[in-house]
Amino acid sequence: MLIYLVRRILYAIPIALSVGLVCFMLVHIAPGDPINAIVPADAPQELVDQIRRDYGLDRPLPIQFGVWLGKVVQGDLGNSLATGRRVWADLSVAVVNTLRLALTAAMIGFAFGCLLGGLAGTFQGTVIDKAAVGLAVAGVSVPHYWLGMVMVILFSVNLNWLPAMGAGPGGSSDWAWNWEHIRHLILPAVTLSVIPMGIVTRTVRGIVAEILNQDFIQTLRGKGLSSRGIFWHVVKNAAPNAIAVMGLQLGYLMGGSILVETVFSWPGTGFLLNSAIFQRDLPVLQATILVLAMFFVALNLIVDLVQTALDPRIKRA
Repeated sequence: MLIYLVRRILYAIPIALSVGLVCFMLVHIAPGDPINAIVPADAPQELVDQIRRDYGLDRPLPIQFGVWLGKVVQGDLGNSLATGRRVWADLSVAVVNTLRLALTAAMIGFAFGCLLGGLAGTFQGTVIDKAAVGLAVAGVSVPHYWLGMVMVILFSVNLNWLPAMGAGPGGSSDWAWNWEHIRHLILPAVTLSVIPMGIVTRTVRGIVAEILNQDFIQTLRGKGLSSRGIFWHVVKNAAPNAIAVMGLQLGYLMGGSILVETVFSWPGTGFLLNSAIFQRDLPVLQATILVLAMFFVALNLIVDLVQTALDPRIKRA
């Protein structure tokens, strides 16, 4: 297991470097000059050139990438062009908020997805199966931002049950595990959980249906094994593939929450990324994209290890 872990980590290193290069180049090839976003339109050219030299933007791109990568390895993500603050100070708060939102949405989506998928796979061809598949298709098809706006209109404007914006009372980004803050988390978490719930439902349904139709299940039934015993055999065989899909979905929740966080003004990485895009804030853009990408790479590594622990055949393969 240790050798497998070391090998997977070594595989992840070139992937991480490639991701860093892609993040750097995508931001720099985008149209527009970031310096124009922070200086007045009538600023003298000498001031513009001085600011460009201060941020190292006058150097060739390969040198800029080398300098940026060297600082990133040391944990220095630079300063924001728009605010002048350290990027890590804002990004660390945003990452924690996005993790809180993504994990809550994942728990909701995965729980209902496994439940609906398990029921649909067990009762194939019945009304339960058709209803679960219909909910899954609707969940995958509904756009995040549209569902978020509908939730705000229904539960915030019309019913006045839940707050529509922010992560805490008065728009505060500070978090505490009390009802006032949890109320702000409900709407964005439920909105974000709909797509992974649909994907997990369809995946688990297919896996469960395939396992129940295999010969060893019929053999277990013929030997008189109880329904509970058969259930645990199905769970053990379905777990590796289901966990792989859930791990990928958690990564998508971290990186794909920009629209939901914007709709609900949730102070996470998506909201920070959206602000940086409009301000052409290169250091914040690069750091946010890099952190989200590295989270996805690390999550894939963790999923591989968990799959190997649950099913040793993957390791042998």
